Amino acid sequence: MKIPILFEDGEALVINKPAGLPVDRPRRGGACLDDHLDELKLGFQRRPMAVHRLDTDTSGCLLLARNPKALKRFNKAFEDRLVGKTYLAVLDIEPAEQSGTIELALSKISSAEKGWRMIAAKKGKPAISHWELLETIGEGDLKRSLIRFRPETGRTHQLRVHALQGLGAPLLGDPVYGPVRGQNKGAPRTMLHAETISVERDGKPTITAFAPFPEDFVRAGLTAPPEPAKPAPKPEGEAAQDNG
Repeated sequence: MKIPILFEDGEALVINKPAGLPVDRPRRGGACLDDHLDELKLGFQRRPMAVHRLDTDTSGCLLLARNPKALKRFNKAFEDRLVGKTYLAVLDIEPAEQSGTIELALSKISSAEKGWRMIAAKKGKPAISHWELLETIGEGDLKRSLIRFRPETGRTHQLRVHALQGLGAPLLGDPVYGPVRGQNKGAPRTMLHAETISVERDGKPTITAFAPFPEDFVRAGLTAPPEPAKPAPKPEGEAAQDNG
């Protein structure tokens, strides 16, 4: 497997992470991003390091730092909300509105039967996602929509829970937060794609990257939307986390 590179300079790479490739080594073993880091050195002595995380199923933009000093700066950029992102998601409903903002705090729970998951909870950590409807196909109860999310915070599984609790349906293919009324069938993976990332840097050009529309989204009947405007950086502190 050759990992596509979307952005490259002396301190950063942005790759188009394939769906199904974990960032970290699974406990049960198996392939992960670490297996590809030597080929991503691209002439540098050090292997690049992932700055943030994407779920195994999530495809798209993943930022890598090419040295420890860059990693420290990028971690601070996440904390200072100087990182903007957009995600594309597929849901088997048509939202009642064309756009909106979901504000649902999230908390982690676990059980012996279902393992761990995130839930909406008043005493959880604040989580905010802006969204817009890009396309709806189908008729009646067989409608399918393409949603663009712009997360303002970076909580674990934020977009997956916000889709379910805020829009009323799980992401298509989500094995943890679906099925709800059968609305996660017809996809081999959770249909979430990290479309863009931008990172502000002092004294250097902004890192910007765009990951092309995935082929499995096309097979789901959806059309690639125009590339969005650069995501706006946020002014407040936030830890680097995994939205998907």
